[in-house]
Amino acid sequence: MRKVWRREKGLRLAAAFLLTIVLMATGCSNDPSETANPATVPPAQVEHAVDEQPGTVFYEIFVRSFYDTNDDGIGDLNGVTAKLDYLQELGVGGIWLMPINASPSYHGYDTTDYYAINSDYGTLDDLKNLIAEAHKRDIKVIMDLVVNHTSSEHPWFKEALTDPASPYRNWYQIVPKDEKVKADGAVGGNPWHESGEDKYLGVFWGGMPDLNFDEPNVREEMAKIGRYWLEQGVDGFRLDAAKHIYGDFSSTMSSPEIQAANQLWWQHFRSGLNEVNADAYLIGEVWDSISVIAPYFDKAFNSAFHFDLAGRMLGAVANERDADFGFSLARAYSIYEKSSGGTFVDAPFLSNHDQNRTMSVLNGNISQAKMAAAILLTLPGNPYIYYGEELGMKGAKPDELIREPMLWYSDPKGGEGQTTWEASEHNAAADAVSVEEQEADEQSMLSHYRRLMKWRNEEASLRDGTIAEYALDSANTSLSLYIRVTKKERVLVVHNLSNESQSAKLASSERFGVFTTVAHQTDSNTKLSNDTLSIPAYSTVILK
Repeated sequence: MRKVWRREKGLRLAAAFLLTIVLMATGCSNDPSETANPATVPPAQVEHAVDEQPGTVFYEIFVRSFYDTNDDGIGDLNGVTAKLDYLQELGVGGIWLMPINASPSYHGYDTTDYYAINSDYGTLDDLKNLIAEAHKRDIKVIMDLVVNHTSSEHPWFKEALTDPASPYRNWYQIVPKDEKVKADGAVGGNPWHESGEDKYLGVFWGGMPDLNFDEPNVREEMAKIGRYWLEQGVDGFRLDAAKHIYGDFSSTMSSPEIQAANQLWWQHFRSGLNEVNADAYLIGEVWDSISVIAPYFDKAFNSAFHFDLAGRMLGAVANERDADFGFSLARAYSIYEKSSGGTFVDAPFLSNHDQNRTMSVLNGNISQAKMAAAILLTLPGNPYIYYGEELGMKGAKPDELIREPMLWYSDPKGGEGQTTWEASEHNAAADAVSVEEQEADEQSMLSHYRRLMKWRNEEASLRDGTIAEYALDSANTSLSLYIRVTKKERVLVVHNLSNESQSAKLASSERFGVFTTVAHQTDSNTKLSNDTLSIPAYSTVILK
C-alpha cells in the first residue's frame, strides 16, 4: 500500500541528509566505494515516505478515424493492430478503444448489442488478435463500456416500449406521458421523451434511453457484460457517464444519497469483475469536484479523469503563468489516498473526444502546445493522449470535427490505410500535420512527444513517482517547478512557460536536498552553473 507524506518523518530525513553531507565533507562515508557526489545523496541514502503512483501512458483511439485495412474508408481493429509498432515507438503502455460494440451511430455510445463488435470495425477474432499483439509489446488494452444507457434501437428497449408486460419494461424508466416527473435534466433540458402514450428517461438524448439500476436484473446483466469482455482478454474499462447512473436531475445530482448510490453500484460492478480479473483497470468519467470523485476510489475505480487539471494546464500555458501544480495536486492526492487506501492512480489529460483539441484551444501556438505536452507527461499517474495530439492536430466542436481522421500522410489524398469516412475541416489546410511529415523532424511535435515519453519511461521518478512542492527563494511566475519522487529517487522538473529566457537560483530542498545535474532538457542552451539555472523560452529541464 502506498503512503501519503508523513510529516513526522521530516526531521529524521533532514537529519539523515545533513549527517551524510558532514561525513562526505570530512572524507568519510558509510560505504567506502561510494563517490562523494552530493546530488546522489538523497535518493541513494534516504528512503522517501511517499505515495507512489506506478503508471504508464495511455492513448485514446477513435477506431473509425485511426487506420483502415479493408479500403472502406473506415478505421478498424486490424488497423489499430497494424499501428501498434507506431504506438510502441511513441512510448505508449496502454490504449483506450472508444466504443467498439454494435451501434447505429458513428460514435458508438448507443449500443444495440453489448456482446457484439461493431461490424464496421471487424470481428471478435480481430479484437482478440489486437489484444494478443498489444500484450506482446507490453501494451494494455481497455475498452469503452457504456452502461448508463443503451441505444433506442436496442432490442431490450424496443420490446420494453411496445409491450407493457415485457420483462424488460422495468429495465428502463418508462411512465405515462402525463405523469408528473422531474424535468431538470442533469445535462440540461427536459430528459423525458414521449413515445405514444408513454415517455421515457434519456438524459443525454432520446436515442439513448437510460437503464434503470434499481432493477436487480440490470445490475447483474451489466456485471455479466463486464466479465464477458474481460474473458476475451481486455485489461479493463473506461466507464462512460459514471456519475449519471443515478444522477439524472440537476436538482438531485449533488445529494449525498445519489452520490452514495452511484458509489455502491460501481463497488458492486467491481466485485462482479473480480470473479474474472481482480486486477482489471477501471477508469471513470466523473467530471466533478475532488470531494465527489474521491469516494469512487473506494473499492471501485482505479482512476478518474482529471478534468479540472486539464483546464489548469491549458490555462497555465496560454497565460504563460505557473499554476502551482505541486501544491494543488499534493493536496488532492492526500484526499484520494484516504478514500482509496493507497490504490488510486491519477489520470491527467489535455483533450479528449468531447473537448476541443489542444492546438485549437491554444490558437495554433505550437510552442505553447509543446509546453502543455511537457507538463502533462511530467505529472503523476497515467497520462492520457487523444489520438493525433502528438501531431498537433486541430479540432473544435461539433463533436465530429474533434474526431477527424488521423493524419498518416502528407499527400492530401492520403495513402494506404488513411481513413476517409469524414472529410477533414480543421486539418485539411496546407499546413496540416501528418506522421509522414514529422517522422524525420527532430523539432516536430511528434518528436517532442516521443522525447518526453522516453524520459518518462526511463526515469522511475517521472513514471511512478508522486509530486511535491518546490519553491524558489524569489518568485518567478514564468517558471513552473515541482518535484517528482519515488521512495528511492527524485527529480526536479522545471518548465519555462514564457517566450523569454529565465534564470533562477535553486534553493536546497530540506526534504530532497540539492539538484546539481541536468538529466534531460528540451533545449540544449539550458545551463546550470553552481545553483543558478538558465532556461530558454518555452523549454523544460529535468534535474537530479
